[in-house]
Amino acid sequence: RIMPELPEFDDEDLKSYGDEEEEPALSPPAALMSVLATQELLLENILECIPVGEFAVIQPLSEEFCLVLGYLLTWKLILAFFKAASSQLRVLYSQYLRRTKSLNKLLYHLFRLMPENPVFSGPTSETPNKDTKTFFTEELHLDVK
Repeated sequence: RIMPELPEFDDEDLKSYGDEEEEPALSPPAALMSVLATQELLLENILECIPVGEFAVIQPLSEEFCLVLGYLLTWKLILAFFKAASSQLRVLYSQYLRRTKSLNKLLYHLFRLMPENPVFSGPTSETPNKDTKTFFTEELHLDVK
């Protein structure tokens, strides 16, 4: 709930970022980036033997599943933060993520986590003539209860 409100605090300091010689960059919230850095290392250890193009099989409710879920939820927070930021701040934040290679790591992780056949096995109204439902055609609800 508070992620959309955080960029407002960086708006005040925005004017001081135009004076640098090199391309300016601004970190999203440090606590969030610290958690992300730790999770990137853990995920790299889990996925190190899986090349891009092949996919990792993560068993539900395993320790690896919880680590992957935490990593993806952290990115969800970062994206909510970006969405609330002004376009000028988005440029600075994205420059920071580019420098830390976090975006590259996200793509590498996603391409190793994405299943080969993303068939949706959740509750749906089954009709014999309907196409197979996948994670790309169905809305996924991630509400924590």
